[in-house]
Amino acid sequence: MESGQLFTWQALSAMGGASLLTYLIVQYTKGLIDRFARWLPTDLYAVVIATAILTAAQLAVGADGGDWRIYALALANGFLVAAAAGQMQNKALNPPGAAGKGDVTND
Repeated sequence: MESGQLFTWQALSAMGGASLLTYLIVQYTKGLIDRFARWLPTDLYAVVIATAILTAAQLAVGADGGDWRIYALALANGFLVAAAAGQMQNKALNPPGAAGKGDVTND
């Protein structure tokens, strides 16, 4: 996805678009999910969201909804997309180059 571009179904079919939307949805809804489904870990919730995004994107671009392979592939790729979204979370909380608690900087 280029900077300033809105989501498209093709962009949501790719790793960048799917992981960004997964990250945003999980960040905005995980507080609500934690209230009602404490048993559901955030990582697994991200896989569910990513799988739903990938499935919707495939169906929107014309894939056959009766083909079971779409759902299997969306689930497998959902794990990859959720992992990428988790890395976005990690980078947002711990930006590269930021001095941590135990880091020593030479100013």
